[in-house]
Amino acid sequence: MPLRLVKRLARDWFLPGMFAAVILAALFPEFGTSGGPMHADVVADVGIFAVFLLHGLGLPAAQLRAGVVTWRVHVVVQAFTFVVFPLLWWLGDVLVGRWMPADLSLGLLYLCAVPSTISSSVAMTGVARGNVPAAIFNASLSSLLGIVLTPLIIGLFASATGHSLSMGQAILKLSALLLLPLALGQLLRPLVGGWFARYRPYTNAFDRVVILVLVYSSFCDSIASGLFSDYGAAVLGIAFAGAVLILAIVLMLTTRTARALGFSKEDEITVVFCGSKKTLASGVPMARLLFGANPALGLIVLPLMFYHQAQLLVCSLLAERYAKRPAGQPSA
Repeated sequence: MPLRLVKRLARDWFLPGMFAAVILAALFPEFGTSGGPMHADVVADVGIFAVFLLHGLGLPAAQLRAGVVTWRVHVVVQAFTFVVFPLLWWLGDVLVGRWMPADLSLGLLYLCAVPSTISSSVAMTGVARGNVPAAIFNASLSSLLGIVLTPLIIGLFASATGHSLSMGQAILKLSALLLLPLALGQLLRPLVGGWFARYRPYTNAFDRVVILVLVYSSFCDSIASGLFSDYGAAVLGIAFAGAVLILAIVLMLTTRTARALGFSKEDEITVVFCGSKKTLASGVPMARLLFGANPALGLIVLPLMFYHQAQLLVCSLLAERYAKRPAGQPSA
């Protein structure tokens, strides 16, 4: 099983692509900085709009309606995404925040504030034989709620990291470049939904390319400002350890909560995978919109990048374990 997982990850060009984006930013930071030759601000806005237009085209309305009925699952998943995660950050900040760089603390807060991911949550729920309609509904609902709740959470807690955020301006930006294309994509879905389904692999590739461009430009600003040379390798270790620790705690809490509430195994799987996931696909564009040309932007998205890879690895193993349970019987 681990060998199959390693081979699967090796075929995925996105992970090495992220490393390549960071290396290119270290080698050529001036090209991708805000105001540089790449015109990163314009490229970012156009790319973000296009990505969320494609997300809107891909949201299956019929399956969303089918998932509405399991309301208890939805409450638990959204509570973990937008309440439990931020409270975990707050507890960690109380315990160790004074010894952590403020920009890295903001990055961990941002990780805890972003919505759940759609594609991998649904895919892994399907592999594990969970409640797929509920997973589709929750992951999609999380993305919509995040447009408002993510900036609100950051605004509520950011003062502890020494930062501030304008709520009205942040929500307006997110609505214009995230909510508007999502709604437009849903309106266009009856007209071009068939075409979109045929070319889904190519649109998924475009989605990932845009994210890599945003990662590159984000790290260009950070490297050009000397951020990483000021902090050194210790910051990478702290960001990685913080992301992995948060993932481990949330996986334990989602599993125990679902079982304590008497959920079926299918609903437990949905809670575990949707309630523990965080989106890199939406998180990087949202960070660009919320923090703009902040020279610490690369450091702010760094914990989310680590979390993304850790959740794919760990949740893939969990999905295969769930999938091996006998039909109609719980897993061990």
